[in-house]
Amino acid sequence: MRFASKQIGEGHPAYLIAEMSANHAGSLTRAKEIIHAAKESGADCIKIQTYTPDTMTIDCENDYFKISEGTWDGENLYHLYQRAYTPWEWQQELKEEAEKAGIDFLSTPFDKTSVDFLEGIGIQSYKVASFELVDLPLIAYIASKGKPMILSTGMASLGEIEEAVHTIRNARNNKLALLRCASAYPAVTDDMNLRTMQNMAETFQVPVGLSDHSMGSVGAVTAVALGAKIIEKHFCIDRSIANPDSSFSMNPAEFAQMVKDIRQAEKAIGIVKYGVTKQEESNAPFRRSIFCVQDIKQGEILTEENIRIIRPGYGLKPKYYQQVLGQTAQQDIKRGTPLQFEMIGRDA
Repeated sequence: MRFASKQIGEGHPAYLIAEMSANHAGSLTRAKEIIHAAKESGADCIKIQTYTPDTMTIDCENDYFKISEGTWDGENLYHLYQRAYTPWEWQQELKEEAEKAGIDFLSTPFDKTSVDFLEGIGIQSYKVASFELVDLPLIAYIASKGKPMILSTGMASLGEIEEAVHTIRNARNNKLALLRCASAYPAVTDDMNLRTMQNMAETFQVPVGLSDHSMGSVGAVTAVALGAKIIEKHFCIDRSIANPDSSFSMNPAEFAQMVKDIRQAEKAIGIVKYGVTKQEESNAPFRRSIFCVQDIKQGEILTEENIRIIRPGYGLKPKYYQQVLGQTAQQDIKRGTPLQFEMIGRDA
């Protein structure tokens, strides 16, 4: 499918998304810096999130709204989103900044009002977060806009993914990609189970990829080797700038190295090609072939003592060895000469 400025799918480079999330740490200036740093680091797209604390949850202090483990242990949901959200009044300006930088702009909406807002600023495509995969009314509303969608599938059963995909297709929207995701912050590569990503591609016949919350780029590069067409990574200027997402985000140097590794992996995957490659051309002559290893006089019989299969490869191919044994030299042949058919024959 076409997603913003790029084609996504077989035969095209992986589409690389830098997720800003809360890494702006409340600064519009920093948010713009992140956009330009992502572009310079090789990202195809900068992604933000469109919500407010009140569109995500309610301000309530009971235990249902308290996080009890992980990166945000002890946090209240409402207060966490207060610190993490990207002000809506910034988002048109950030979109324009991305356009100036020459990088695609994407957002994740979390309710109908955020979808309406993003439609108002001319968003071209949507990302649905893993936690919202079960919100089928929201997914149906996004799908009704007819724009390309990327759907993360962290925590989802196969049945839940089927329901979400059916909801999108039922809205006559077939512009869909699915991302394997481990919804842990940070995630560990041990639990990525990237073969699931491959199975999603086979099951739903859509481009697939990885939303990667792990540290480093092993998961992302491996995913590309297994067929991922989209990679999403959290991106920051510097992890020392404290915010809810900084601890599991890549800095520009790390992201740039990941991009380099992914692009090299894509080259290594290459195409189906047999035979001598360009880099092998200089070594091709050193394959084995049949050589004369003793001086052979005209009329002399070729034997295992005077011809051998050795390197280099300028003589007859080894597959002819049994065929030429017992034939007669039609000329004098010096030791070290590559054997050719015109030098030999059978007596009448």
